[in-house]
Amino acid sequence: MKNFILYCVFIFFIGISSYGQGKIGRTEESLKKNEKTTKSSKSSISSNNSNNNLLTELVGGFFVQIFAYTVYGIAIESPFEVEHQASNAHLSKHPYFNSKKGNYTYEWNQDTPVFRTSLSAKYIMENSRLKGSHINMDMRFLKRFGLELNYLQLWENNPNFGNDNLAIYTALAKYHRVRTEKFNAWWGLSTSYVDGAVNELGFTYGLGAELFFTKPLSLETNFNQTFINSETINKFNGLINYHIKKHKLIMGYEHLKIGSQTFSTATVGIGVFF
Repeated sequence: MKNFILYCVFIFFIGISSYGQGKIGRTEESLKKNEKTTKSSKSSISSNNSNNNLLTELVGGFFVQIFAYTVYGIAIESPFEVEHQASNAHLSKHPYFNSKKGNYTYEWNQDTPVFRTSLSAKYIMENSRLKGSHINMDMRFLKRFGLELNYLQLWENNPNFGNDNLAIYTALAKYHRVRTEKFNAWWGLSTSYVDGAVNELGFTYGLGAELFFTKPLSLETNFNQTFINSETINKFNGLINYHIKKHKLIMGYEHLKIGSQTFSTATVGIGVFF
């Protein structure tokens, strides 16, 4: 009987040890565990006769040009857009600076900046134990280009193992693809760094858009995905912004998938344009 009780106690503490680990701890383990690299095998391909090679090069070159032309039109600008006002849209000083216009205006004047920066800070919370902060600096310049610096910090108070934390740093080079007075959209490429027990760099891409549907409100959404080892880090935001001159109040929803763990958080914050 005594041995049976000791066995049950042992199993109980093993269960607590595995289950009691917090979400951040399990996140770090999932990002670290798949660090194996695979080696690709090389195969030799026999050569064809010169006529077949010439035909292949001509056909292949044609499709490469068509593909490049299509990608450029989708990612940068199509010939049909060049004559539209949005092709030469200017940055606004801040959203709703002039009437009902958002981040861009078709009119140039002395208040139209060449460079503009916005800084925002958001508090995020999933529950009473798991909270975090999200700090973002978004710089726009030369109408179409931008650089975003992003810092995400998560804290978790685990009753069994104490406090745990995880931070993700992202630098995103952005191209503002759609620039109208009511709506704008962008895409970007970058790298992200996950600190703590992970200590890894990963490739990141991002997409985002903002709709200025009625003064002083706007709807904003953005998505980033980072590749770390064989896992991903996904960040999605759905926000509503209330603009007050050079400032904005932020509230909405932030969904995170970091490795094997998901976080669904409410978020509130403030931002300023300068």
